[in-house]
Amino acid sequence: MKALLLLTLSLFSVSTFAAPKSELWQYWNSSNENSAIKVNHQKWQTILDKYLITERGNTLFRYKSVSSSDKKSLKSYIRDQSSIDPRQLTKAQQYAYWVNLYNAVTVDLILDAYPIKSITKLGGLFSFGPWDEEMVKINDKKITLNDIEHRILRPIWKDPRTHYAVNCASLGCPNLQTQAFTAINTEQLLENAASTFINSEKGVKVTDKQVRLSSIYEWFAEDFGTKSQLIAHLAKYRPELVNWNGRVVYDYDWSLNEKDS
Repeated sequence: MKALLLLTLSLFSVSTFAAPKSELWQYWNSSNENSAIKVNHQKWQTILDKYLITERGNTLFRYKSVSSSDKKSLKSYIRDQSSIDPRQLTKAQQYAYWVNLYNAVTVDLILDAYPIKSITKLGGLFSFGPWDEEMVKINDKKITLNDIEHRILRPIWKDPRTHYAVNCASLGCPNLQTQAFTAINTEQLLENAASTFINSEKGVKVTDKQVRLSSIYEWFAEDFGTKSQLIAHLAKYRPELVNWNGRVVYDYDWSLNEKDS
């Protein structure tokens, strides 16, 4: 019996990641475009300033170095955001709100479990990661990371660049941005994030015989369109791919985006 359980766990650990589809949670699909509310993301920005570093094109997080007071500050930021009704914000404020909340909760999860080698080790016994775990309560509604990404951000904004904005604490993931998203800087951050990722080997690696793409483009093919539409998207940031029509393979590194010191 024990051997069977170990075999089951072993098989599960190498199972293919099944990406959720974009399915709108209608409750959150409203905004107040006359709102003058300015959401304060300074606590999150302070965490990024102190613990996120750029190294060889990657942004790495110094999880090991985060102080107890900063861990409390991060949790305080998440509580602050959870007390806001995002439906009362403008659409531009909402996008920044949801992206920052997703990324802050992800970092908080890693800090609570640290040391850990990969976010995929979190969650229940038969879970591949923590994305379906209820993380915050907003307007008395329990919300998971998958809710934020796949039921709010993707279906409401329908912008494939969202995949470059939310970060899953993994080396294969598009970089966690050094700046907190705001209503003002979102477009610039999305463009910078897309360009950086597509021009990195973890995003797009070109050889004579093939293009190796991040598995993000396979998991979320519905957001990037047909192969020709995907190539057009990539070529916008990497012109050498304009006429690419060769073999495409996919890869992803779930190792923690950690900087030891």
